[in-house]
Amino acid sequence: MDTPSRTSEPRAPARERVAHLGDFTLTPAVLRIVALAIPTGALASLTALALLRLIGLITNLVFRGALSTDMTSPAAGHPRPWLVLGAPVLGGLVVGVMARYGSEKIRGHGMPEAIEAILVGGSRVQPRVAILKPVSAAISIGTGGPFGAEGPIIMTGGAVGSILAQTLHLTADERKTLLCAGAAAGMAATFNAPLAAVLLAVELLLFEWKPRSFVPVVAAVATSTLLRVPLLGAGAIFPMPLTGLHLTAGAEVLCVAAGAIGGLLAVAATGIVYASEDAFARLPLHWMWWPALGGLVIGVGGLVEPRALGVGYDVIDALLTGHAGMSLVVGILVVKTLIWGISLGSGTSGGVLAPVFMIGGALGALEGHVLPHVTPGFWALIGLGAVVGGVMRSPLTGVVFPLELTHAWPLVLPLLIGATSAYLLSALLLKRSVLTEKIARRGLHLSREYAVDPLEVLLVDEVMDSAPPDEPVTVTVHPDDTLREAARRFAGAHEYVAAVTMREQPEVVIGHLTVEHLLEARLRDLVGERHRERLLGRPLSVPAA
Repeated sequence: MDTPSRTSEPRAPARERVAHLGDFTLTPAVLRIVALAIPTGALASLTALALLRLIGLITNLVFRGALSTDMTSPAAGHPRPWLVLGAPVLGGLVVGVMARYGSEKIRGHGMPEAIEAILVGGSRVQPRVAILKPVSAAISIGTGGPFGAEGPIIMTGGAVGSILAQTLHLTADERKTLLCAGAAAGMAATFNAPLAAVLLAVELLLFEWKPRSFVPVVAAVATSTLLRVPLLGAGAIFPMPLTGLHLTAGAEVLCVAAGAIGGLLAVAATGIVYASEDAFARLPLHWMWWPALGGLVIGVGGLVEPRALGVGYDVIDALLTGHAGMSLVVGILVVKTLIWGISLGSGTSGGVLAPVFMIGGALGALEGHVLPHVTPGFWALIGLGAVVGGVMRSPLTGVVFPLELTHAWPLVLPLLIGATSAYLLSALLLKRSVLTEKIARRGLHLSREYAVDPLEVLLVDEVMDSAPPDEPVTVTVHPDDTLREAARRFAGAHEYVAAVTMREQPEVVIGHLTVEHLLEARLRDLVGERHRERLLGRPLSVPAA
């Protein structure tokens, strides 16, 4: 290859030569994933319906002896104490047997398992998990378990997307997209909350915000939400009428304190879950028996406050409409927190969102007795959003989710303040959330921070060496390539040095780039993060003539 003279004309600044760089290309492969996301969303919606109906069926059979699929509370009809105590134990025993002899992946609330499948499993979910997870969750919840259906639905919807992807010739990234599309679609169908479902996928599952994954997820969520209307109905799940709304600046400022208290509760609840998990791990028993012991704790709690059992949608509605009495508020706050945290640590099957809604709503309802009146259920809603933001470390989900559940859109600012305050406190006091702690305990490091990749900011021309490479190389880059593109070529060729050639004249070598040059981007990022300087008041430097 030819080399230019060292006295050749200076190159144009790199920033003047980036017109060819594109952020996204609409390829047939992307369109195919979007097309596959639509039936994935439809299947996830049907799966959500089936799970909710199965939960209703088991709950009615166990506690009322009735053959009905309607969602009901285990406390309805005042079941006998022996049933309240014994049903969760039997349910836990069945779940333990299913986990041991079926698949251990059904243990827990579903989100960590979905994350683990994405991180280390190539987004592959076993078909049997798609069957065993919803069935085990229905048994756990239907026998009184204080869990939500959304975690299992997220895992099952993700399994639907993953299994569909595994039948086709797709990449791991494409499988991940369909897994996340199914998970988000299942959640959207359950709660009629499409925007929150997409945000949850972005904040917890996708680990990227790119059109190639975002568009298919939205396609699946839109499909499942549209199908939800004839299957489960439309409208808010927990409508808040906002009667006599009197929202002042003072009340919004108090949301900082309410959010901080919610953050403390989130930290405490997370601590209970993993302290319980550690305690069960020390028992001289096989883990198959742990859910039965967790069920015993549930039963004892149910004797104290029966309405703490089950999904508890009726209780959430009472809290958000201001119809919950003090005994129910305190009972849910104490009993639900304890039995949910302890039993979840036992490894049984069930979700976290509905319990967190109840716990946060109860905290806010309690605060409402001392804070200024805004509208019935206002402080319960702020507490709900705060605990969601703190427990899940997903502040945007903690804002949008309550809004879509209640359609209380005028309360977006106080919810934002409360959820962010809780998120900040949780981040300061805990290294990881209730979702990612389990991942860390399995030896995996998980970062959920979104930032601009410094390798995408700098171009080859800005860090390369202007001398040609000392030896012939097989890898070539162009001066206006990003360092990310250069890193991709290094990795693909298993090389450490690349020749820099002119894009218009590939035979002309104008320098070389090494892997060490890529560190320049990280160095600049580090300087921007740590180097402090005062700019105003300093004399401007005058460039030399």
